Amino acid sequence: MNQLFEHFYPEDTPLRRLLLRHSEAVRDKALRLLQETAWGRLGLDPEQVSTAAMLHDIGVSRCHAPSILCEGTEPYLRHGLIGAGMLRSLAAETGQDLEPYARVCERHTGSGLTAAEILAKNLPLPAQDFLPETPLEKLICYADKFFSKSKDGQELSWETILTKSRRFGPDVIARLEALHAICVTGNPDW
Repeated sequence: MNQLFEHFYPEDTPLRRLLLRHSEAVRDKALRLLQETAWGRLGLDPEQVSTAAMLHDIGVSRCHAPSILCEGTEPYLRHGLIGAGMLRSLAAETGQDLEPYARVCERHTGSGLTAAEILAKNLPLPAQDFLPETPLEKLICYADKFFSKSKDGQELSWETILTKSRRFGPDVIARLEALHAICVTGNPDW
């Protein structure tokens, strides 16, 4: 994992440090969920979970979000799609199987995005579903919701996450609640 992160962020920059802090917080939350909740019954490999968490936001450097030190040109909403592309390009060059991590990148935004939501809101993404499907994708999507890159790494409460997400509509809330329910049931189905 460190080699992959280092490949894309080799220099010690403020953005790298911010991304590292955020990704480590998401990783630690995901690993705690594996140990302390029903997520642990889903047979996920902790090493794969750790790597996925560390790579989920790898595409932010190419996005424009100055408030979180991102000085690229792409809309921030595309960071998952960009990260997936970066990992798939590296996989093609090296022969590594990075597809599980590429899928986590492109499916972790919000509670996932549907093609209908992308079209209805005219979002700068291809009109296709980007919903987390596998237990790994769902776990990283869920753990990521607890940490904002702009909030000094403070873990958000579940109530705060729901409150902040209500503006995106009932479908988003339903997906978040389904992810939250996995903590109790261990059932990764929507």
